[in-house]
Order: sequence, then structure tokens, then C-alpha cells
Amino acid sequence: MFFLQELERTITLHPSFFGPRTKEYLTTRLLEDVEGTCTGQFYIVVVLDTFDISEGRVVPGSGVAEYTLRYRAVVCRPFKGETVDAIVTSVNRMGVFADVGPLPVFVSNHLIPSDIKWDENATPAQYTDNGDQVIEKGTHLRIKLIGTRSDVNNMFAIGSVKEDFLGTL
Repeated sequence: MFFLQELERTITLHPSFFGPRTKEYLTTRLLEDVEGTCTGQFYIVVVLDTFDISEGRVVPGSGVAEYTLRYRAVVCRPFKGETVDAIVTSVNRMGVFADVGPLPVFVSNHLIPSDIKWDENATPAQYTDNGDQVIEKGTHLRIKLIGTRSDVNNMFAIGSVKEDFLGTL
């Protein structure tokens, strides 16, 4: 799920930022641009350090300079079949929506054990077995990821709580 990865990013810098603090500004700009973003393959959780900042290259015709920064970051990459802990954000008749860090996960009502039923009369909305298992907003769940889907800047997952040792914590 979490990995240490070396990445690279090109940042353009306006001439008004040239000077003795250029490297400090580039590092700050890198943190603002990439921390908390999704590349489509993984989420960049935090940038640990920049270990290589190239010499600036002036772009002809515009006057801005391009710098290539190489950095180390902690990234979050979910895998199919992985078991994760999540917090429920929404419950409805179709299933449960939960968050695993930055990753939204949907658990269909078909992937919830058959003894846990939708209770339409309950407030707040919930799935329950009329015993100790209640799935409502804020509940901590252990989920097995069935599959993941990636867009350009987003990732989504489908999960299940229908196997042993999965469900409410």
C-alpha cells in the first residue's frame, strides 16, 4: 500500500523569482504542487526530500526557466486483493461508501454478508444484523479490495466485507 518512490517533476519559474533563494522557492513550489495529488497510478502522500535540482534552462521566447527536480516521496498504491481498514462516509440501499486514506471505496450490498440487512427504519441509515454489527456513517470497516479503477487524476475501488475476518472493527 505505501511505498517510497523516487520521482521527477519539471517546474517553470518566472524571472522575478531568480536569486539566492531560488532553490528554496522551487522546493516549496514542489510541495504545493504534488503533495496530496493523484497521478492515476498512486497517491503522493508526502514529499520527503529533494535530492537533485537541475540547472535552470531558459525557455526561448518566454524568459521563464525550467528546472527538473528529482525527489523522494511516500506514495499510496492500492492493489487488488489487499485488505485495508476504512471509515464509512455514506450508507444507502445500494451499499456503503468508505474512505481508505485518500482512496474512495464502494462496498455493494451484494458484497455484504447476507445476515447483515439494510434497515430502512433506522436513523441514521445503516446495515445491521440486529446484534453487535452495525454499519453506519463513521463505522470502521476492514475491507478486501476486489478491484481498482484509475482515471487521469483519480482512483476508485470496489471492496467486499463478505469473507472471514472482514467487516466492522
